[in-house]
Amino acid sequence: MSRHSYPYGLIGNCAYLALVDTDANVGWLCWPRFDSSFLFGGLLDKDLGGEFSIRPATEGYRSRQYYLENSTILVTEFTCSDGVFKVVDFAPRFSQFERYFKPLMLCRRIAPVSGTPRIKIVCQPRGEYGKIVPESLFGSNHIRYLGLERQVRLTTNVPLNYIADEKPFVLSETRHIALTWGVPLEAELEATVDTFYHKTKNYWNTWVKRTSIGQFHQEAVIRSALTLKMHQYEDTGAIIAATTTSLPESPGSTRNWDYRYCWIRDTHYTLKALTNLGHFTELEHYAEYIQNIAVNVPENHRFQPLFSISGDSRLEEKILPLAGYQGNTPVRIGNQAYEHIQNDVYGQVLVSLLPLFTDRRLTRDNHDRRQLLPLVYRFLRQIEATMHEPDAGLWEFRNKAQMHAYTYLFHWAGSQAAMKIARHYEEYSMMNLAERLSQEATKQIEACFDPARQVYTQAIGTSNLDASLLQLVTMNYLDPRSDRAQEHVKALEAELKTPEGLFFRYKHADDFGHPETTFLICAFWYVEALAQVNRMDEAIRTFEQLISYGNHLGLLSEDVDARNGSQWGNFPQAYSHVGLVNAAFAISKRLDTQPFL
Repeated sequence: MSRHSYPYGLIGNCAYLALVDTDANVGWLCWPRFDSSFLFGGLLDKDLGGEFSIRPATEGYRSRQYYLENSTILVTEFTCSDGVFKVVDFAPRFSQFERYFKPLMLCRRIAPVSGTPRIKIVCQPRGEYGKIVPESLFGSNHIRYLGLERQVRLTTNVPLNYIADEKPFVLSETRHIALTWGVPLEAELEATVDTFYHKTKNYWNTWVKRTSIGQFHQEAVIRSALTLKMHQYEDTGAIIAATTTSLPESPGSTRNWDYRYCWIRDTHYTLKALTNLGHFTELEHYAEYIQNIAVNVPENHRFQPLFSISGDSRLEEKILPLAGYQGNTPVRIGNQAYEHIQNDVYGQVLVSLLPLFTDRRLTRDNHDRRQLLPLVYRFLRQIEATMHEPDAGLWEFRNKAQMHAYTYLFHWAGSQAAMKIARHYEEYSMMNLAERLSQEATKQIEACFDPARQVYTQAIGTSNLDASLLQLVTMNYLDPRSDRAQEHVKALEAELKTPEGLFFRYKHADDFGHPETTFLICAFWYVEALAQVNRMDEAIRTFEQLISYGNHLGLLSEDVDARNGSQWGNFPQAYSHVGLVNAAFAISKRLDTQPFL
């Protein structure tokens, strides 16, 4: 069985995301929002998904794809029988007029390198998930695509007839393309695209330069950090779980989900990674997002586990009549999980917001954090109200509710965070409530302990094991130096770990049968735990094995088939890149404390 990986690079500017394959075809681009219909969606349907490709006109060509160092600018270089050329793709992003310029614009530069290569450009956008085939209308130096929600315009110095007729032509000079949504490019094409290119490159280079990381696998950490940054929808502060929808967790599994939404849980981990890297702006934007959601959730009503990027609560799940990735159906938009009871969310918000109150690097001169204290009280009261309520858990079981140890871990962690906030502001009633809830959560976690196997189980009253409980160690609920922590890690690895260092979430049957692929973040949690319990050689060896499961650009999927290392699930998956960053941070932290030789 050959190894499957996604042949795509990711570009984005915190207003949109796009996937470009090794044939320089835009296989996925949703406009005007992360969760809008695709404009190009060949990833999910070759016929109905449209196409935006730039490739050699001859057969038998080779291509290689790479990012410009420390940036999100993607280069696809082609070698063909009549020459060499490269396609440079980027989403403009840079500071302008005291704010970030991040237009719905895809810029493509096509530059000859040697010879006289003949190329062909195909641009076939689609609307309403393939239902609409727009009419094309020529302008003096552009093509307008009519019939979509907004005008889409392709402005270029390529002869328009060559694009409209999909006719090969000789690339004798550098050509430029700017594809826009709504607001067209009215300025000079070549000078504007070139200026945007240099400013975008400088923006990302500077952002990376301000990233605080150790020496351990810097390149992989930087690529993951850039990937996470692109998944924040800056307009509202929401952070989505993945770029795509409906890429299957394993072939034929029907575990095809829409991940273009903001899970409170996933965001907690993403913000932990970014704050570990010294980036706090994303946290401040997210705090505003949560505040705006809280205003619209009635007092004493529960928070759902995910929201849209604009804070909408209803995310009705629908099935589309599309062929699916490699024929894998159903293709879903929306996500039924918004109806679930997942009580870990309250603790995750509290842990996420903690640095806003206690980290001295965050100025409070212009924004008094005290106005967030009622929100802290509110989430504490929700922990109190749900302390003895079964829920769907982080794995979102659709037909089973349990008293999950993982939920109690975040009841405990959220209460601990609230205690620190209360101490900082001398809010004694908050401190007393948080301390009492922390003690109660501890009792519930301990009710999941199996003394015969020396391991904490998935939930009270079950013998099933769950990889998420590695975090009892990584979140310092268990003292990593203790025998109990050591034995807990050993018991989980004995049952859930594969010989390659990969980890199953769990092995018991769920609503869709037994899981067939491993969940990549679980393996990174394992690396974190190994570092915590001072099994450093194993942690480093396992980490290096895990990063080999990235694609040609180091981008990670949600799931990996342990049998052959294939990538499956939505892509790129923020969770997996979060796992990489946090695992690398845990290893670096331990390495930095060792004596220098």
